[in-house]
Amino acid sequence: MGATIRIASQTTLGELVTAISAAAAYRLWATTYDQDPNPLMALEHRILSEHLDLVPGDRLMDLATGTGRWLTHAFSRGVWAIGTDPCAEMLAVASAKPGVKGRLACADVCALPFASRSIDVAVCSFALGYIDRLDLAFREMARVARRVITSDLHPDAVRSGWVRSFRTGSERYEIKHYDHSWPRVEACALAAGLRPVWRIDAPFGEQERVIFERAGKANAFITARRVPAVLISAWVRE
Repeated sequence: MGATIRIASQTTLGELVTAISAAAAYRLWATTYDQDPNPLMALEHRILSEHLDLVPGDRLMDLATGTGRWLTHAFSRGVWAIGTDPCAEMLAVASAKPGVKGRLACADVCALPFASRSIDVAVCSFALGYIDRLDLAFREMARVARRVITSDLHPDAVRSGWVRSFRTGSERYEIKHYDHSWPRVEACALAAGLRPVWRIDAPFGEQERVIFERAGKANAFITARRVPAVLISAWVRE
C-alpha cells in the first residue's frame, strides 16, 4: 500500500487514539492518503528508485499498490506495470492517475490471480507488516516474479517505539500490524525458493529533513535519524 507508515510523536495528553485493522484503516485513509508528505515514503523512493534497475519492456507488479506510487514510477521509465491491492477505495484513487486506469486488480498478495513466471519484478512496498501468512505471500511473489523487492519499517525503528498511524481531521488511528523479525522474513523468502541479492538498512538523510521541518518536527528528525528507518531487500528466484 505504498507508504503505509507514519512516525508518530508522543500522544498528546487526553488525545483519543483508536486502534483499527489495516483493512479499515486504508478504507478510511484513502481520500487523504496522498495529501501529506511522508518522510518514510520519500526515503524509500529515494533509495529504491536507484536500485530497481528497470529497463523498457520489463514487466513490473506493484503489490499492495495503494494509490499507485510505484506504478507511475514504472510508467515513467517505459515499463509495463500492473498494481494489486485488496482495498477498493485506494484503487479508486490510483485509477484517477494518468496511465493507471485498467492496470489495477483488487487482489490479496497471498492469492494473486496471475500466471506463474509472468512478471520480471514484483515490488511489495510497506506491506509485510500487515500480512499474517508471510509464507504464503512470499510463495506467491516467487511464483509470479523472477525478482522480488520488499520494503517495510525497519525492525530497529519498531524497537525504538515507532508506530504505524495516521490522522483524519482531529482523529488519530494506530494500525494493527505484525512485528515480523528479519529472521522470519528471510526464512519465508528462502522457503519460497528466493535467494537474497542485497539488503539496505536505510536511515533518514538530509533529503528528508525538509519534510520534518515543514511538519514542525525538526527536533524529531534529529532523533529519528539515529536508527535505520526502512529495510529494503531484493531477492531472485532460484
